Amino acid sequence: MTFKRRNGGRNKHGRGHVDFIRCSNCAKCCPKDKAVKRFIVRNIVEQAAVRDVQEACVYDGYVLPKLYTKMQYCVSCAIHSHVVRVRSRTDRRNREPPQRFPRRRDEMPKPGQAPRPAGVGNPVR
Repeated sequence: MTFKRRNGGRNKHGRGHVDFIRCSNCAKCCPKDKAVKRFIVRNIVEQAAVRDVQEACVYDGYVLPKLYTKMQYCVSCAIHSHVVRVRSRTDRRNREPPQRFPRRRDEMPKPGQAPRPAGVGNPVR
């Protein structure tokens, strides 16, 4: 019988059973190795309110903390919310991670972010 994916849609190789997790969106039980996992880092305060918070802050140069969350989606929620895309039969063979677009570098830091020291950044590849 033909198969759609080389790994059967899972990352379980050699393990008989894995624990279940709950989807972050719909709370459906999904095997941990099958879930689509994304680690999200964002500011606690949204961009529109950063300036107001900075002006109301007592301390000079206070850096707003970040919010770190690990999102775990079931496959149907990941597709529905465009976390992952449906790929054609030939593109499913491609196992490389998708191309990451380089972030634009601004000289001035945004409000609420700490200034970067000179010479520190992403290494040149």
